[in-house]
Amino acid sequence: MHGTTLNNIEELQKRYECLKPGKESLLTLLEEAEMPELVFNSNAIENSTLTLDETEQILEHQCLPPNSSQREVFEAINLGKVNTYLDAKIEKKELFSKDMMLLIHGTLLTNINDEFAGNFRKTSEYVKVGKHIAPSPEKLPSLIDNLLADFADDQEHILDRIMFFHLAFEHIHPFLDGNGRVGRALINFQLKSAGYPPIIIRNKEKKDYYKALQAYDAKGNLKPFEHIFALLLKESFHKRIAYMEGDDIVLLSDIAKDHPKHSPQSISNAAKKQSLEAFRERGRWKVGKEGFKRWDTEHCHT
Repeated sequence: MHGTTLNNIEELQKRYECLKPGKESLLTLLEEAEMPELVFNSNAIENSTLTLDETEQILEHQCLPPNSSQREVFEAINLGKVNTYLDAKIEKKELFSKDMMLLIHGTLLTNINDEFAGNFRKTSEYVKVGKHIAPSPEKLPSLIDNLLADFADDQEHILDRIMFFHLAFEHIHPFLDGNGRVGRALINFQLKSAGYPPIIIRNKEKKDYYKALQAYDAKGNLKPFEHIFALLLKESFHKRIAYMEGDDIVLLSDIAKDHPKHSPQSISNAAKKQSLEAFRERGRWKVGKEGFKRWDTEHCHT
């Protein structure tokens, strides 16, 4: 990640770090509120039929939705445990390791696929993802070791290393099941360990996400995923900055009604491109009034 995109993210990180002292408890509350949305989206990408509300009821109230499958309930519970476990590791400043990878996979698949929970694919265990056939089990030990070594090599920017790790991990597909959810959980462990906020890869954007993974599988092209990753990271910064600044947060659709000189489409596009400091909560776009004012001032000629 280079040029304007990286500069924009580094500017947001500076704002974030300046506002952060004394606001740690607020950031913790924001992450706690995001947990159901994070779990819901990661599981929905893998075709879970649980809704966001149902996921929230399971995680926060141990309330099981009627007619829900046992597998999907455990998928929600276990992914919540994975994220809690990784947060504890961040608190202890523990470095990422192969053992950690295996442990979170074991946690993820407990009571779902106990037979291979916490184990890499073994001899004769092959997987196919779309048109991509993952490397053979015999190659996994060296591939995983190289992946960990590349991530630990600090000659590249940490954001580049996080992006490459995710793409390479999904390409390797070291487990028979759970690779996507493990990989997405690791993105946030790596981001937060490096001082960045977490991101949510949303089910509604699954097609773009899968296309980005396929672009890497086919030609080693990192650009499509870099585009998605940068937008999501900016959005996460914008949300936290708005809250830490004490901005008056409103629905984007409501503020658009009060500014008819901008078409709703132009405002929506600015949010999606993150030129407007907007962010999503429970799937609805929001913005701080001061954040919108800054964008409005810059686009007053339109």
